[in-house]
Amino acid sequence: MVIGASGQIGRAAVRALARDGWEVRAASRRGGRDDSWPAEVRPVAVDREDDAALAGLVGEGCDVLLDCVAYGTAHARQLAGLADRIGSAVVISSGAVYEDGQGRSLATGGRPGGAPQYPVPIPESQPTVAPGDDAYDTRKAALERALLAQGDRLPVTLLRAGAIHGPYSPLPRELYFVKRVLDGRRVRVLAYGGRSRFHPVHVANLAEMVRLAARRPGSRVLNAGDPEVPTVAGISAAVDAAMGAPESEVVTVAGAAPSPGVGDTPWTAPHPVVHDLAAAERELGYRAVTTYEESLPETVEWLAGRVEGRDWREVFPLMAGVYPDEMLFGYAAEDRWLADRGERG
Repeated sequence: MVIGASGQIGRAAVRALARDGWEVRAASRRGGRDDSWPAEVRPVAVDREDDAALAGLVGEGCDVLLDCVAYGTAHARQLAGLADRIGSAVVISSGAVYEDGQGRSLATGGRPGGAPQYPVPIPESQPTVAPGDDAYDTRKAALERALLAQGDRLPVTLLRAGAIHGPYSPLPRELYFVKRVLDGRRVRVLAYGGRSRFHPVHVANLAEMVRLAARRPGSRVLNAGDPEVPTVAGISAAVDAAMGAPESEVVTVAGAAPSPGVGDTPWTAPHPVVHDLAAAERELGYRAVTTYEESLPETVEWLAGRVEGRDWREVFPLMAGVYPDEMLFGYAAEDRWLADRGERG
């Protein structure tokens, strides 16, 4: 059973599980079907916030339950209450739970001196933020802790995903460069020398980890990521290439962004965020099915088709809530800064 089957992760995971021979019930709020799913997949409408409805969906039981949309202790209690009817679970968590040992995490990155300095790469043993119910990262940490406490009663693989990318994303970071190509912007201003790295994971690679974990139940936490971690300058060049555009001129800033909306991107950070994938390779036999650059053409084609001629904030309201327009597409501020340097946007 897959909870959150209509989302970006769920679509790919249902497809991978069905092709691997599983009978899949694909649960979502509306019970929709993705065109890429085999005919044998059974879409089901369910509100995962409704305990009775979720219990009814599980019915007499399932061999594996994948939860793509779990947050916090309430959802952990839901799953724990069904433990006697679930063979094992795979639950999507996030690399956002990591802190650097000095109380800094991705959530503090926007504060003065708050950027985390993680080891490179980050192992699963790295400290995490304190669990709580007030923020995305603390809710994911609470979810992890509560589920791992179930032990053998409910074997659960928690996948700490990096920056998820691919079609159907509600928060497509690649839009930063895709829209610039569509808008005819030829210069890219990049802070920290364009060398920032923020570990991505394509939905197909995440789905592959789900497929492998379903075959090898256990209680564990595993990082989930692509095999390589490109720099932000590398992502800019890769998007240009995927869209058939001439490679943009890159203007780098040695340190932080010089002003709001100039030099910041959704991947920009002063220190690298790179996940260690050795445990996933060892415990699951994980081997990525795609790379960032190989997967990019499909992503940018989907993105361009969604936003061309439309207000991106209406198309991606979640992203608009996380990243203000003036930060992502503050062209006026960028042009003023470039003009001061004798450059053009």
